[in-house]
Amino acid sequence: MQQQKQLKVLLIGDSCTDEYVYGTCERMNPEAPVPILKLNRKETKKGMAWNVRENLMSFGMEVNIITNEESITKTRYIDEKHNQQILRVDSEPVLSPMDGGLPEGKYDALVISDYDKGFLDLATLCTLVDCFDGPVFIDSKKNILPAQKCFLKINEIEKRLLTGSYDNLIITKGGKGAEYNGKLYPAEPVQVFDAIGAGDTFLAALVYFYLKYGTIERAIPYANKAAAISVSNFGTYVLSEEDVNEICS
Repeated sequence: MQQQKQLKVLLIGDSCTDEYVYGTCERMNPEAPVPILKLNRKETKKGMAWNVRENLMSFGMEVNIITNEESITKTRYIDEKHNQQILRVDSEPVLSPMDGGLPEGKYDALVISDYDKGFLDLATLCTLVDCFDGPVFIDSKKNILPAQKCFLKINEIEKRLLTGSYDNLIITKGGKGAEYNGKLYPAEPVQVFDAIGAGDTFLAALVYFYLKYGTIERAIPYANKAAAISVSNFGTYVLSEEDVNEICS
C-alpha cells in the first residue's frame, strides 16, 4: 500500500496482555461438573489499546501510545476442537492514572481506547479532547463521555448504558454492521470464528480511512471490512499487509 504522507496518531488508553490457552475437552471432571482441558498450545498477544496500535500501524501510520505501566492479563481457556471459550481469568491490578496532558508534537488524530480500567478518568478524558487540535476518536466503556469535538465509537450494549445526548455516534452492531446518523452500513458477510478485538480493528480502520478521505460516512464501510477480517480469525488479530490490500481494493 502506497501513501504520500505518513499519518501520525496519538493513541491513549489502557492495554493488556491476552493469553490464549488452547486444548481439547474430551471428558468431564469427576470431582465437579466442569470440563477437563487437555493443553495443546499457548499464545500471547497484545490487547486493548496495544491491539489498536498494532492495527493502526498495519495501515502504515506512525503511532505514539500512552498507556498503563501496570500489567493487566486476560487468560482465555479454549476448547480448540469446538472453538469454545470455557473459562476466562483476569488479573487486574489497580492502575495508576494518566499523569500529565498531551505530549508535544503534531498529530493527525487523537485516538482514545478506554476500557475504563482506571488509567483515564472522565475529567482527564474531557481535558484531552478539549486540548487536542484535530479529529478525535473515542472508544470507551464509560457511560458518560465528551459530547462534542469527537467521534464516539460504541457497541449496542454501551449505547443502552450511555447517559446524555451525543452527536457523531458510530454504533457497531455485530453481524448487522454499523449505524451512523440513523443510517445502517451493512457488515461484510463472513463466518465468525472469534469476535475478540474486532472493535479495535474497526476503530483503527475507521481512523485511517477518515484521515484518508475526510468523511466518516466513507470510512465506515472500510472499517466494516476490517472487522470482518478480524472476526474470521482466532484470537486478538492484527491485520496483515494482504488484509490491508484487500480492504483497500
